[in-house]
Amino acid sequence: MTTARAPRRTGLPGRPGYDLDSLLAVAVKVFNDKGYDGTSMEVLAKRLGITKSAIYHHVSGKSELLELALSRALNALFAVTTEEQATAGRYIDRLEYLVRRSVEILVAELPYVTLLLRVRGNTDVERRALARRREFDAFVSALVVAAAEEGDLRADIDPALVSRLLFGTVNSLIEWYKPRTGGSAQALADAVVALTFDGLKRQPK
Repeated sequence: MTTARAPRRTGLPGRPGYDLDSLLAVAVKVFNDKGYDGTSMEVLAKRLGITKSAIYHHVSGKSELLELALSRALNALFAVTTEEQATAGRYIDRLEYLVRRSVEILVAELPYVTLLLRVRGNTDVERRALARRREFDAFVSALVVAAAEEGDLRADIDPALVSRLLFGTVNSLIEWYKPRTGGSAQALADAVVALTFDGLKRQPK
């Protein structure tokens, strides 16, 4: 029988230590507050209350922290694309499910998704993340086109525009949603789905 390894913890005497997950959470908050380019290892160490060498015990530098953070958001989004309700049934239902789950992920991983949506491709890490975002966007666009071909979307709206509007709405939540005052993830997802899909679906004659 093996025992689980205790998480590595570091820090100055009298200061709380950090495992990788808690270190990453603080780093993401600083990246969102100051911008990735405006954040140095000195700034991170000061905010964490530990030495830079303690941070290097976990990661090679702030670039690795950025990659871990962006991967967390992207992996959560891509995981939805493999869930049964996103891969079976009518395409309009798959699309609605994807939008609903994307809202839930945004709420659950708000700091990480916020960081993802703010990257501009200034580094190799950011460019790789943007490439993966384009893959996700392509998956959404394919669902929209297929739903239109099945006759479940209004014919007078360009599918490419539908895709942009749908996730423009979802992504805009990072600008105002606050976990303590923004309502539950389910209520938020219900509202987004109602506002978007009730207007997008082709009405029976």
